Amino acid sequence: MTPGPYRILLVDDEEDVLDFIGYNLRKEGYKVYTALDGIQAVKLAMECKPHLVILDVMMPGMDGMETCKEIRRIPELSDTIITFLTARSEDYSQLAGFDAGGDDYIAKPIKPALLLSRVRALLRRYGRPGSSGEQEIESGDIRIDPEQYIVWHKDRAVELPRKEFELFSLLVSKPHKVFKREEILSSVWGNEVVVGDRTIDVHIRKLREKIGSDYIHTVKGVGYKFVPVAKDTVDT
Repeated sequence: MTPGPYRILLVDDEEDVLDFIGYNLRKEGYKVYTALDGIQAVKLAMECKPHLVILDVMMPGMDGMETCKEIRRIPELSDTIITFLTARSEDYSQLAGFDAGGDDYIAKPIKPALLLSRVRALLRRYGRPGSSGEQEIESGDIRIDPEQYIVWHKDRAVELPRKEFELFSLLVSKPHKVFKREEILSSVWGNEVVVGDRTIDVHIRKLREKIGSDYIHTVKGVGYKFVPVAKDTVDT
């Protein structure tokens, strides 16, 4: 991977943190933008359209959670990866971060080598599964368009955050197959990214809320499977 084309937006209310992380990322060839607060970050994100946002959680005014939600509301940034930056001493919930639309989190302080490794792991997944040449997936009354990053439920377009889209695409790709939790984590989040045990459950719950509870079935103690519904099924 050549880092040059990738744009990274750093958001933190401490200038020394921006200087330290920004220096190490620029040294690797990334194009780095910085913001000191959430309002400035949202405005800058719309202008530079970053591939990755590294977002501090605790900031005055608009905190990291609300900033993440605002960025997620911008259609042009649907592919942007967002990772939270949080101090180990902070009362931070991974589930709250994922609910806000985040993809991952990084605990600070962090050594430069580890930081760069995490950034590379995140950017390695950029554009997946909607990369060029990806085929549409259709099963029952569900159709997934990876080029447009849209799920079609009957005649209704459903736009999903990146991780929800990747998770749903994985399940729909093989109807009735039971995907084990370990397989889901490896395929959607990657082996280099550590997430909480309940991460999958949170994303499944959100998918059921948006698409319907009939499609994703829980296999207790194992994982999840997608069960298609016929196109001509009539709602009652």
